[in-house]
Amino acid sequence: MYSAIDDPARWILPDVLAEMAATRPDAPWMSDSGGDAMSFGQADADARRAAGFLHQLGVERGQRVAVFMLNSCNQIRAWMGLGKLGAVAVMLNTELRGAFLRHQLNDAEVGCAVVDAELVPALTAIADELTHLRQLVVVGRSDERLPLAWRSHDWAGIHRAEPWSGAGPSAADTACIMYTSGTSGPSKGVLMPHAHCALYGIINIRALELGPQDKYYISLPLFHANGLLIQLAATLLAGIPAHVRTRFSATAWLADVREHGATVSNFLGATAAFLLAQPPGPHDSDHRLRALMNAPNLPQHEAQFRQRFGIRDVISGFGMTEVNMPIMGRIGRSAPGAAGWTVAPFFEVCIADPDTDRALPAGTMGEILVRPKVPFGFMSGYFNAPQKTVEAWRNLWFHTGDAGVMDADGLITFIDRIKDCIRRRGENISATEVESVVQEIAGVAEVAAYAVPSDIPGGEDELMLALVPHQGITLDARRVVDQAAVHLPRFARPRYVKVVAQLPKTATGKVQRAALRRQGAEGALDLSAGG
Repeated sequence: MYSAIDDPARWILPDVLAEMAATRPDAPWMSDSGGDAMSFGQADADARRAAGFLHQLGVERGQRVAVFMLNSCNQIRAWMGLGKLGAVAVMLNTELRGAFLRHQLNDAEVGCAVVDAELVPALTAIADELTHLRQLVVVGRSDERLPLAWRSHDWAGIHRAEPWSGAGPSAADTACIMYTSGTSGPSKGVLMPHAHCALYGIINIRALELGPQDKYYISLPLFHANGLLIQLAATLLAGIPAHVRTRFSATAWLADVREHGATVSNFLGATAAFLLAQPPGPHDSDHRLRALMNAPNLPQHEAQFRQRFGIRDVISGFGMTEVNMPIMGRIGRSAPGAAGWTVAPFFEVCIADPDTDRALPAGTMGEILVRPKVPFGFMSGYFNAPQKTVEAWRNLWFHTGDAGVMDADGLITFIDRIKDCIRRRGENISATEVESVVQEIAGVAEVAAYAVPSDIPGGEDELMLALVPHQGITLDARRVVDQAAVHLPRFARPRYVKVVAQLPKTATGKVQRAALRRQGAEGALDLSAGG
């Protein structure tokens, strides 16, 4: 375990790697599904060489460099190398293309990018629209023709570079920028201090009670905080090994977990659903997994993980790129459907009226407000968007925009995005709760529930559904609603429903309910005659 894990001034992951390299150089740290692997000592040496190589190319302290790479040891060498140098890693989603990719590269004013060879075409396709990018460090062989103004360098040059020996960053310095996918506007770059990045891992160590016997299996992308910081940073701080898969695979998950002897892993709700949809087998509980983190942790998911896979502990949490993980579950305290409890050593959490910011009594739904208790345990702001930073803070609290409920024992349940909560017949309706019911109906591939204006003077909202059918299926919208109505309270039964070919989504796959709301109920089936 990192010796300064209790000292926020030393929450600097490149320094953690240096300590692990000095104290346990030959201990394995990370392996990937491409066959690459590195010990703590090798990882530190490679990171220092990567820092030296990038510095030779002109990268300076504080400069923003894009990391556009799939999960791999090389991705971590690049990330850690930039950290050693004191540069800022702009972690890009590898699914980004076109306007989404252009926005993030231009917004972050990225002049240099470390990129996997297979992703170079995504950059050249928008080369004329990129205002700052002029230098690529390419990992692997690429025959892609580059613009004349661009320079290309082979990542293999790190092995010949002089290791970086200059000063490193402080806990307050920006380690990386991760973009949040906006549903009603362009994504915003979150400035993430080194202490903020390390704190993700520290919280996970405490929540999962990680120890020397553990090994992490990571299949979520390392360009997001869950994979990179909650999981991989935790293994670094705890001094334990991790196996990282290039992409999540529901069919390969169990075999991978067995082969690599994993004891802990993380899921997102969607990946858990994909895994649990696989046909059960007689050996599903033949593995070493003792605990999972799953967010959101649906009760039916937890039950299957426990009963089918024999996993003793399944916990959840609540977090944002901006605010870290202020709410986490606890080993030995099952709380299916809930996010967990306030991580009190590091954060304060309040459930407040979203209009007045006044704290609400236990059991009342309101907005989740958060503030840190340690220096630089939060984002330092949105890059080049001071107004957005100011808007997120009010009355000394960060406003998450998420609705939640805290019970008398402090257990917090995430309900929905505030703007996705529908107010109808005096009741607040969670869009995701309605969607989870409708999603179970045969023939429905995807569903979005959202508010449209009521035509009653002084009325609140009406609930509308947009349904996407499975390929080759013709949906009877009225039949779908009739089936769903059996499982919905009267106030949560939709008035309008429409079958659509696809739902509008952000680059990270989040449904853009704001776009659906703007379309209103035009062309929809009005079910009001049926109540």
